[in-house]
Amino acid sequence: MSASSWTPASKAPGGAGVFGKTVFYVLLIIGALISIFPFYWMFVIATNDRGAVFHIPPLLTIGGEFFNNFQRVLERTDFFQALLNSLFVSSMVTLSVVFFCTLAGYAFAKYEFPLKNALFYFVIATLFVPSQLSVLPTYIIMAKLHWIDTYRALIVPAMVNAFGIFWMRQYAATAVHSELIESGRIDGGGHFRIFWSIAVPVITPAMATLGILNFMNVWNDFFWPLVVLKNSEHFTIQIALQQLFSNRDGLDYGMIMSATFTATLPLLIVFLLFSRWVIAGLTSGAVKS
Repeated sequence: MSASSWTPASKAPGGAGVFGKTVFYVLLIIGALISIFPFYWMFVIATNDRGAVFHIPPLLTIGGEFFNNFQRVLERTDFFQALLNSLFVSSMVTLSVVFFCTLAGYAFAKYEFPLKNALFYFVIATLFVPSQLSVLPTYIIMAKLHWIDTYRALIVPAMVNAFGIFWMRQYAATAVHSELIESGRIDGGGHFRIFWSIAVPVITPAMATLGILNFMNVWNDFFWPLVVLKNSEHFTIQIALQQLFSNRDGLDYGMIMSATFTATLPLLIVFLLFSRWVIAGLTSGAVKS
């Protein structure tokens, strides 16, 4: 067989691979643009007058009315105080959930104790209970403790959750090798020392993921803060945004979108700060056997 007859065939797989990668990246770019477009359009509306949302064809150019729209937000509600309130509550709840759920998940994954499986199944069973069913008993408890209209009513009931325990247990069970724990015990390390020095560095990606998800959930929570908060000084950002919809002259979409865009920025910042830990865990893994 001559060289001219087999050379193109030998190059075919490489060409197909390049074409496949090109299509893959094109699809990723298209998907990214589709995901980003709602945020871009929200910013477009936030930078134009209140009638821009009704423009046909849809307006896609950035205007110069953002600060005027946001000034009306500040006139209607104490936006920055609500933003700080949400930042405080979300941070405290996230730190608590990550710490306690990591401890509980690690214990369920690597320790043997009486009724271990029964307790874990009980934790999983609570995931099937609608959260709305717990509102009334939780409110009664908060009232008995005189915590209504305080940050404690937002933080304490959310300090640990079943999903976080399940998530950390599943990750620690495979990522933290028993040989490392035994080595720590031989070296004289206590339970918490082994957890902090051996387990935590390995399960950091899972902790970062749990932190991001929990921060977003608490930040976006509207119902429970609406139930327990009475004083406007304690309002979270979601309640502050809801106040912008009560306008007798009609909805000012430019004002609403400017507030919504600003309220979304902390979520983007948190994701950018911690996403590298998640990506590192997905790409490199932890301890290899």
